[in-house]
Amino acid sequence: MPAYIGRRLIQVALILLGVAAITYLLLYMLPADPARMVAGRSATKDQVDLVRTQLGLDRPIWEQFAGYLWKLLQGDLGRSYLQRTQVTDLLAARLPASLLLMAGGIFCELVIGLTLGTIAALRRNSVLDQGLMITALMFISTPQYVVSLSLIYVFAYWLGWFPIGGYGEFKHLVLPAVALGLLGGGWYARVTRSSVIEVLRQDFIRTARAKGLDRWRIVSVHILPNAVLPIIAMVGIDIGYFMGSIVVVESVFGWPGIGQLTWQAIQQIDIPIIMGVTLLSACAIILGNLLADLVAPLIDPRIKLR
Repeated sequence: MPAYIGRRLIQVALILLGVAAITYLLLYMLPADPARMVAGRSATKDQVDLVRTQLGLDRPIWEQFAGYLWKLLQGDLGRSYLQRTQVTDLLAARLPASLLLMAGGIFCELVIGLTLGTIAALRRNSVLDQGLMITALMFISTPQYVVSLSLIYVFAYWLGWFPIGGYGEFKHLVLPAVALGLLGGGWYARVTRSSVIEVLRQDFIRTARAKGLDRWRIVSVHILPNAVLPIIAMVGIDIGYFMGSIVVVESVFGWPGIGQLTWQAIQQIDIPIIMGVTLLSACAIILGNLLADLVAPLIDPRIKLR
């Protein structure tokens, strides 16, 4: 196990280096000028050039990137061009809200996906199975902003059960978490259905039925533990996915998280913030996959980490 974790940490370092290099190069190739954004539209060329020099944007890209990596090794993600604040402080202030929303979204998609997928598998090839899979496909196909606005209209405006937006109480979390969970829940439902059907064909399930075990015990003790491994892998990916792709939901619901900060940084071409969020998302994806790999042997002892 220690050797496995050591190899994975080396891979993490190499992956983060690659992500940082590619992102920095793409940002450098953008036609937009960050110095112009900082100086303002009415600034003269000399003022823009002065800002560019102050930000270090007049140096060769390799020199800029080397300086960024040196600061990164010291735990410094740089300073926001426009907010004039350390990126580390901005991310630390926004991270708790995003982690809360991420946890709520993963919980919702697991409840939705595991429930729909298991029921569909147990009733496979029936009208109920087809209806649930069509519903799951609708969840997957519907854009997040449509789902978010629909939830706001029905449950916040029409029924008045939840606030339209905001942050701070549990009721503010429900609608954004459900909006995230519906999309992921569709994928989880389809994967769960396939995995459960595969387990249902195994000999030990027929043995459990021959022993006269009730259906709930067969599902909870024998089927789900053996069908859940693909779900664990998906959760590991979703940890990073949510960290970098909740921009729409956070914007619609006014949720003060990383996604909202990212959208503002993209509009303002605030490169240090964009780089910081990108690296944070990459770390979340890598750590999520590592966590999934470490949990898998606890569920299935046949899996060995080498």
